[in-house]
Amino acid sequence: MPQRHVVQMSTRHATYGVCVLGTEVFLDTRRSTPKGATSFDVHATSAVTVHIIHSPMTKPMINSRWPLDPDIEVVVTIDVTSRTVNDNKVKISYYGREGDELSVAWLYLTCVDVSLDVDLSRNGRVKSKGKDKAKWTWGPDGQGAVLLVNCDRDSPGTGGTDSGQVDIRNTADLQDMSVMLLRTQGPSAIFAEYQVVLHVPESDADKVRVFHAIRSDSYPHYKPVLGPDKLSYVLDHVGSGENTFYVEGLAFPDVGFSGLVSFSASLLEVPHKNSPGTPIFTDTVVFRVAPWIMTPNTQQPMEVFVCSIQRGADSNEIFLEGLRVLLKKANCKLTICSEMETRSDRWIQDELEFGYVEAPHKTFPVVFDSPRNRGLKDFAFKKILGPDFGYVTREPPGKEVSSLDSFGNLDVSPPVTVRGKEYPLGRILIGSPLPWASGRRMSKAVRDFLYAQKVQAPVEIYSEWLNVGHVDEFLTFVPAYDRKGFRLLLASPNACYKLFKEKQSQGHGEATQLVGMKGTERKSIDEILSDEALRSDNRHVQRCIDWNRDLLKQELGLTEQDIIDIPQLFILKGSRADAFFPDMVNMLVLGRHLGIPKPFGPRVGGQCCLEERVRVLLEPLGLTCTFIDDFFSYHVLSGDVHCGTNVRRKPFAFKWWHMVP
Repeated sequence: MPQRHVVQMSTRHATYGVCVLGTEVFLDTRRSTPKGATSFDVHATSAVTVHIIHSPMTKPMINSRWPLDPDIEVVVTIDVTSRTVNDNKVKISYYGREGDELSVAWLYLTCVDVSLDVDLSRNGRVKSKGKDKAKWTWGPDGQGAVLLVNCDRDSPGTGGTDSGQVDIRNTADLQDMSVMLLRTQGPSAIFAEYQVVLHVPESDADKVRVFHAIRSDSYPHYKPVLGPDKLSYVLDHVGSGENTFYVEGLAFPDVGFSGLVSFSASLLEVPHKNSPGTPIFTDTVVFRVAPWIMTPNTQQPMEVFVCSIQRGADSNEIFLEGLRVLLKKANCKLTICSEMETRSDRWIQDELEFGYVEAPHKTFPVVFDSPRNRGLKDFAFKKILGPDFGYVTREPPGKEVSSLDSFGNLDVSPPVTVRGKEYPLGRILIGSPLPWASGRRMSKAVRDFLYAQKVQAPVEIYSEWLNVGHVDEFLTFVPAYDRKGFRLLLASPNACYKLFKEKQSQGHGEATQLVGMKGTERKSIDEILSDEALRSDNRHVQRCIDWNRDLLKQELGLTEQDIIDIPQLFILKGSRADAFFPDMVNMLVLGRHLGIPKPFGPRVGGQCCLEERVRVLLEPLGLTCTFIDDFFSYHVLSGDVHCGTNVRRKPFAFKWWHMVP
C-alpha cells in the first residue's frame, strides 16, 4: 500500500512540511475547522494533486465546495521533486452557512525523493523505483533481489571465509556482494533538517553485513554500516544523488531462517538534535539469500578429486592408473590430493559435497564439508576454500556423528516432474532408517540445512540396512539421451541370480569369480547358487532395495522404464549388508563415460559375465563403461570407486529463482 503521513492543518499559522515523491499526505482538517464553518474548498499549486475521499452519499456543492462531513478526507500527492524549499502550496478555505469565508489554512510542502533500490527484476542491474519492493516472489515472473553468502576467501592470508571479516580487504570481494542504491533528490537545505536513516530489523541483522562506498580523494573507502550489533545508520551530508551500498550474506537459510532479509530507508523528522525522530516515509526492499545447490550426475563434470595413497599394502596406485585412463576419455581435469594433505584418508566422497551458489550477477562453487571429520577433516577448509570457491559446514552439537553423516549418503536426482510438480534442480536424497524405526541417522543439523535450502526438496530413503549405510551403495543416476534424460541404476540381487542361472544353464556353472586375486575366497557360479545363507541374505537385501524402488518411483515420478537393474550381490555381517563383490553402482559418472568398479566376476568365454551384462544394459544408452580395479585399495575396505572420488560439476543453466518450491 502507498504510504502517507498526516499533516496537522491550522488557521492560526501556516504549516510547513516535507513529503516524498508519489506518496500520500493526509491533511488533518478537523482540528483547524473554525466555529460555524459548514463547507470548505481546496486549491493548490500546479504540481500538487488534491484527492477528496468521501462516501458515495456525499456530493460536492454547486460551487465546488465540500460539506464538512466527518467522513471526508483530504489527501494530496506531488509527482515532481521540489526545486526550492516550500515551493508547493495548498490552501484550504472554510465557509459559513451564508457562504462567507471564515478563515484559511495554508500548507507549504517541499517534495523530496527517497528511494532504496536493488536488482528487483533479477537481471543483474539495479533498477530505480518498482512496485511492491517489500515482496519477494518465486517464479519466472517473480521479483526480489538475491544475496550471496560471502563464503569464499578472496584475500589470501585471512583465516576464514570473507563473511568472517568485518572489513573489505580486496575489491574482488565486492563482486560477491549485491548492490543497494539509496537515491535522494530535493533541495539540499531540507535534508539539513531531516535525517535519512538506513536500518535492518534486529532479527535479520546477524545474517547480513552492509558496506557504504564512500569516495574520498578519488579513493573509495568501504565503511561497515549495518550488520551484527549495527541496526541503523544515519547518512551524513545527504543531498541530491546516489549512495552506493554493498550487501553480503553471512548465513545460509537454515532452521529459524527462511533466507529472507529486509532493509529500509526512512526519512525522519528530527525536532531536536538528540531526539530519535519521527518517520515520515519508509522504503523497504527484500533480498533472499541464495541457497546452496547440489549438482546431479547429469551435469557436466569439470574436475575430479581423488586421494593418493602410497603407503601400506592398500596403496591405490593401480586404481589411479585406471582413473587416469577414464579421465583421458572423458577429457576432464584430474586433481590428485597428496597423502600428506589428506592424512591418508582416501574416502573423499564421504568428506565433502560440491555445490554452488548463484545470484544474477555472480555464481561460484561452494564445498559443503561433512561433520565426518576423519583424516580429510581440514582438507576442504585449507585446500579448497579460496577466491571464488566457497565453504560451508554444519556440525551437530556434541559432535556425535555416525557413518550416515558421510556424504556418500547424500545424493541428488536429475530434474524431475512428480504428479505435475516440477523439480527443475532435482531432489536431494538422504539415507536414513525406515520412517518408524530408530537407528543411525544423518545429524539433524545437516538434514535441517538441506531441507532449508528449499529448491531441491529432500527425500529420505532407506539406507540403514547397509553396514556403511550410504545411498551410493545401491543407487546412482546416469545420463541418457531419451525419455527423462537419465536412468536410475539400482543394485539388484535378483538380476545377479538371474544372470548366474543363465550361465549355469549354458554349462558355465564352474566359472569362478575373483580369478587371479590373491588371498581371496573364490566361488564358482554353482557354489554361489547353492549357498542358501547367501541367498537368504540377498532376499532380505532385495526387499530393502524394492522398498526404495517404490519410494523413488513415487517421489521422483519414475516408471519401470526409467530404472535399470545392475546385477549385484550382498552379504550380511550381523544384521547389516556389505557388497559381496565390488559394488558396480558405486561408479563415477563423467558425462557418457562411466568408471565402474571392476567386479572380477565369473569368466565365461574369456569375458567377465558381470562386465558383459552391464555393457549390454548401459552401452545402448550411448554410455561407455571403463571398469577400474579398486579391489584391494577400496572394496575390501568397504567402499568402491564413487566413495574414493569426488566431482565438481557445472552449475545448472536453470535459475533457481525461476522455480516455485
